[in-house]
Amino acid sequence: MEQTKQNEQPSKTAEELEAEKKKAEQEKALARMHISTLNQFVERAWKKMQQEKEKSQDLSIKDVFNAHAKTLLWVANNVVLAHQRRKFVVDDNNRDVIRFLLYYFNGCPLAEEVFPGRGYKLHKHIMLQGAVGTGKTLLMQVFSEYLRITENPRFFHNLSVTQMVNYYTLHNNLDRYTFNEEENKGFKCEPVNICLNDIGVQSTRFYGTDTETLTNEFLHARNEIWTQYHKMAHLTTNLTNEQLRQKYKDGFGRLLDRFKTYNIIPLTGDSRR
Repeated sequence: MEQTKQNEQPSKTAEELEAEKKKAEQEKALARMHISTLNQFVERAWKKMQQEKEKSQDLSIKDVFNAHAKTLLWVANNVVLAHQRRKFVVDDNNRDVIRFLLYYFNGCPLAEEVFPGRGYKLHKHIMLQGAVGTGKTLLMQVFSEYLRITENPRFFHNLSVTQMVNYYTLHNNLDRYTFNEEENKGFKCEPVNICLNDIGVQSTRFYGTDTETLTNEFLHARNEIWTQYHKMAHLTTNLTNEQLRQKYKDGFGRLLDRFKTYNIIPLTGDSRR
């Protein structure tokens, strides 16, 4: 009997029961408020994603694709080449590449079907590869202006190796073309999409650092930026795949696997210059 009495819990008073009820109601109200706030955050993020998506038009619709193709030619002839008094030529050497890039830069899955068997993907960078004068840099200049004029979020800045080296000579870093922290406070980075043109062509040394080392540093940083910030670093080059592997290997001589993150697109034909 004594043990049974010890195990018995004293009855709660009406005041205690009321206090517990009030506390439970407050917790439920607080939970509703937090969940409502969380839903607002998600809704704002969703709206932002939808706004970005709306900027990318559906090029799987034939008339929409044709309109963008005409706009691209207008940009090429009236913005990029106007001062050179020559016309942008579309032929068998660049027609499919242009079609691929139109789909690619507008986020259209049809891009992956233009060159069957090559494994090109929308999430990878672009590398245009070809001999001198085949129009690699010009093509990226035209697309950069086209993306800027159409306010496409995939817009990229064109950068030459000489430009990059000059910046390094003045600042002893490549920040403007990598993490772009020079104008920011704290640890916030604002990297942008970039196309580095004609990599591997120069091998000049600047204050003990050659262009290959700087390009290597650029590629390392941009790979991290691609992974963390989803910003692209496109390339153009005259080098073959094997030449690229030999030039941009690490200090221990192991070939880097970085170019697997690129759609390597050959541009053929005679010089257009």
